[in-house]
Amino acid sequence: MKNRAAEGLALDLKATEEILVNFLREEVHKVGFKKVILGLSGGIDSALVAFLAAKAFGSENVYTVMMPYKTSSKESLEHAELVVKASGINTKKVEITPMADAYFAMNDDMTSLRKGNIMARMRMCVLFDNSAKEGALVLGTSNKTEILLGYSTQFGDSASAINPIGDLYKAQVWALSEYMGVPSEVIKKKPSADLWEGQTDEQELGFSYQIADEILYYLVEERLQPCEIISLGYDEKTVEAVTRKIKINQYKRKLPVIANVSKRGMGNNFKYPRDWGV
Repeated sequence: MKNRAAEGLALDLKATEEILVNFLREEVHKVGFKKVILGLSGGIDSALVAFLAAKAFGSENVYTVMMPYKTSSKESLEHAELVVKASGINTKKVEITPMADAYFAMNDDMTSLRKGNIMARMRMCVLFDNSAKEGALVLGTSNKTEILLGYSTQFGDSASAINPIGDLYKAQVWALSEYMGVPSEVIKKKPSADLWEGQTDEQELGFSYQIADEILYYLVEERLQPCEIISLGYDEKTVEAVTRKIKINQYKRKLPVIANVSKRGMGNNFKYPRDWGV
């Protein structure tokens, strides 16, 4: 029964690439931009977005920023450089250590989680500043699995103008990356946000991306109840953990909730079946 999820997660890779490249061109060009920018971490998600952007706009119009902290893995920078070399995109390196350490020094009770959040948001500050400098629109690099599980820092790595891979599960990111020629070193390594030394995504989540994708597929795409998924042979605690993460992180998937006091408030009432003429 588990194979049904694997079958459902399979993509027409050629068609998916074409859809995402056309999506990028339309969404970027219609608001008056010709260039894009993204943070390049050395991980598979940002690598795939970089490859998609290079195909959509030409490598000369894609800007990336590597933003290591002093504890960042040397391998992350090496893998980011492999992506730059393979795609021909522009890049620069901005060390965030002096900025982050200045704040950390003012707070002697900093935890690893708080430090990681500060670094993620600091990187986004640097990225948006460089977007203004280059006149380039910021691309997001969060995949569907991360978005559903809330595995991101709000207004940090989750911030962007548009996101081409937000509807791809992690398994689909791996498959499309291989299809598009992302360096194998990036595809094969253990996923990590590289927020502190030795950190890995799956260790922090408490389950593998493969299992998460399958459970999420049944919950979201097939709309099964948790008890039905457990009956398929999945671990009860894992199903409950995945379901809980979806629920408690809903606030990360929404724009700030605005109180309505007028006839046309800025929340759900302010919806039009058009995109304001752009």
